[in-house]
Amino acid sequence: MGNTMKNRSPYLIIGNSAAAMGGVAGIRGRDADGLITIVNREQRGAYYRPLISYLLGGKVDEGKMPYRPSAMGESNLRLLQGVEARRIDVGGRIVETADGQSLGFENLLVATGGRPIVPKDLPGREAEGVFTFTTWDDAEKVRDFIEENEVKEAVVVGGGLIGLKCVEALTALRIKTTIAELAERILSTAFDETASQLALNSLKKGGAEVRCSTTASRILTKEGKVAGVALTDGTEVSCSLVVFTIGVAPEKSIVEGTAIRTDRGILVDSSMRTSVEGIYAAGDVAQAEDLLSGEKRCIAILPLAYRQGFIAGSNMAGGEAKYEGGLVMNAVDVCDLPTISVGMTSPQGEGYEVLSVLDEKAPVYKKIVLKDDRIVGAIFVGQIDRAGIITGLIKKRISVSGFKSLLLTDAFGLLSLPAEYRKHLVSGMGTEV
Repeated sequence: MGNTMKNRSPYLIIGNSAAAMGGVAGIRGRDADGLITIVNREQRGAYYRPLISYLLGGKVDEGKMPYRPSAMGESNLRLLQGVEARRIDVGGRIVETADGQSLGFENLLVATGGRPIVPKDLPGREAEGVFTFTTWDDAEKVRDFIEENEVKEAVVVGGGLIGLKCVEALTALRIKTTIAELAERILSTAFDETASQLALNSLKKGGAEVRCSTTASRILTKEGKVAGVALTDGTEVSCSLVVFTIGVAPEKSIVEGTAIRTDRGILVDSSMRTSVEGIYAAGDVAQAEDLLSGEKRCIAILPLAYRQGFIAGSNMAGGEAKYEGGLVMNAVDVCDLPTISVGMTSPQGEGYEVLSVLDEKAPVYKKIVLKDDRIVGAIFVGQIDRAGIITGLIKKRISVSGFKSLLLTDAFGLLSLPAEYRKHLVSGMGTEV
């Protein structure tokens, strides 16, 4: 008990990525001095996770990776790196760690993120040369394996955002890469058929091979190392490296068996509080309200993770901040083809209106989905410069009835918007809106 009391913090955070950094900023906005303890299972400090593919591909160096390093230099902030939180004693307000520490808390933020999914019973999954791709350590391990084994061929299992970023890095390293995607097309959750086809064309031009409607059934091995992948369509692909990017599941295991309510992730209210007073969740593990549907869902996007963490931190320090709801957004360069999708891109049911333009040669594709003259979703491929304005209209639920005909034209821009709305976007001496 004495050791626990000695280790008790007003603020305890499990995790050390965007949601945790948002939590630190939120707390410090209201409490400049209270002790913040961060438990981080990784040996590294906070870093910018979306950059791991660029690190692997050689587009950035390690100096670009740290994420908000200034926050980690604050006084009265204790960082426990390489320490895994194993159990939460909700009644005793204690977090127990794998190395035997008992950390007491007054307020707790669970920002454990997600864990990559790899089929448990897949034959050969333990072979040398099988990796996942969600952390800096993953990128480093893949890079080291490529260099040590002179890898020439690879298979990426999963054609979502993480998979495509991994493929981009591997092709930049001149590795012949094959994508195996179980769905009928790549990026199927973010894109419609037209956008997926344009992305597919870009991948092929970049040198990647894409196989849809199939996935790994077995990892072929030779002397304990990867020798290829057998696919569910009966074919085999020769390779010495396999990267699984089929998805990420919320890392909620630490709260299972406690009074903290869960579904797919940890359920939270608009204050980012869980079902237990004084315990909050944010980031990829949090199941919070969706802005458009009102349903609670996990949305694994860095800006949302930071925003959720900030709101949680502010409320841990006595604030009353509210989360307005999350909006699904995906942005990825597919072999130098910029793409963005936001909101409901392929809605089901009646009452939706779709505007689109397509130039396959450019290639450029723009799609706007509306309901009751309000934008609920959009896709931009090739030309993405208006995506920010469209996203703002979705978030603020602005009626576009007065300028709907301009939305997909080159004439559309800030001055197309209602004057009252523009005043919230532009300000400053000498600026008229």
